[in-house]
This record gives sequence, C-alpha cells and structure tokens, in this order.
Amino acid sequence: MASRHLGSQLVRSFATSSASASAAMVKPPITVFGTEGRYAMALFSAASKNKALDAVEKDMDTFRAQLKKDTRLNEFLFDPSVQKSLKAKGLAGACDKLKMNELSKNLFLTMAENGRYSYFGAVATAFKTIMSAHRGEITCEVTTAKPLDAAMTKEVETAIAGFVKAGQKSQINYKVDPSIIGGMVVAIGDRFVDMSMASKLKRYEEIIKSAA
Repeated sequence: MASRHLGSQLVRSFATSSASASAAMVKPPITVFGTEGRYAMALFSAASKNKALDAVEKDMDTFRAQLKKDTRLNEFLFDPSVQKSLKAKGLAGACDKLKMNELSKNLFLTMAENGRYSYFGAVATAFKTIMSAHRGEITCEVTTAKPLDAAMTKEVETAIAGFVKAGQKSQINYKVDPSIIGGMVVAIGDRFVDMSMASKLKRYEEIIKSAA
C-alpha cells in the first residue's frame, strides 16, 4: 500500500511539473523529453526508491509487447464509448493478470485517469532507454534500406565500438527503411549521422536548383 501511494504521488506530481516533487526525485542517468519522458522519469524515481527497477522494467517490456499483440485490449482502451471507470477496472485487471509490480500498475492507472492511453507504449520505450543508460549501455540505432548480411553487421558493430567509452556497452537496434534507398543512418546516443543515399540525392538536388 505504501509503495502504491508513493508511486501515485510521484507520477501525478511529476507529470504535472510539480517543483516540490521534482526536488524529491531520484535523478535518472539521462533526461527523456516529452510527456512520455516525464512519466518514465517519475517511474524511475519511484522504482529506485522502492528497489524495484528490474521488476518495473520487466513490466514495461511485457505490457509493450501485450499492446502490440492484443487487439481487443487496444480496442477497449481506445473506444470513446467505454466509460472511464470501466476502462480503469479493465486496465487494472489486465495489470493483475500480467502480475505487475504495484508501481507499474499504478503508473498505467494514473495515465489512464489523465487520458494518456496513446502514450502507454512510448512510456515503456522511454523507461527502457533510461534503464539502458542506468546499466551503462549506449543505445544505437542503425537504419538501412535492406537487412545487413553477417559481414556488414560485424563491420558496423566494429565501427560503433570505436565511439563507445571504456566501461560502456552498445545496445544496437537495426531497422529497415526502403525509403532511404541506400547507405545507412546511424544514431549513437545523442549523435546522429545520415549517410543515406536519399540524403545525398536531396543535397544534389538542392545544389542543382541553386545553380539554375
């Protein structure tokens, strides 16, 4: 009961930018911006104080996966004809079924009360980003026009390793986006390098237009 009350206060206060709540918060290793960032950082603070970081991270991963595969749950949560109290009851039941930590459950119920259903997945992702930084991981995202083969993947990982400081670990996520045509786009932490063919073609087009 005490942990649920603490989590509720932190999430509510931080989501509404309460100065007093911010002063009492455990500062996360990185700042995540936006509405999802505020909720995620408040959750990190509450979970830190209650020594529940690992449990909450597992809850976030589980719920994010559940939202992707459970169309009935999505339809229920986003149906405007369903009463708010009924949604809260259904959401609480889903959290209990997934055996969530009280802090995780309370976060989602608080977000639901504030009508933030569309941010559920984003908050889970933001919390994952904070936890990666907490473990000393650097989140990297590599986007290519088509999947990389084993040799190219190894080459990319070797190149990224050169940007990682001693004691840090790289967490690489690969994405495929045919619209970049060729080359790749690489994001390492807050650094961003666009080496895509689409970007080059755009620059060439701008040069040609300026010369005309």
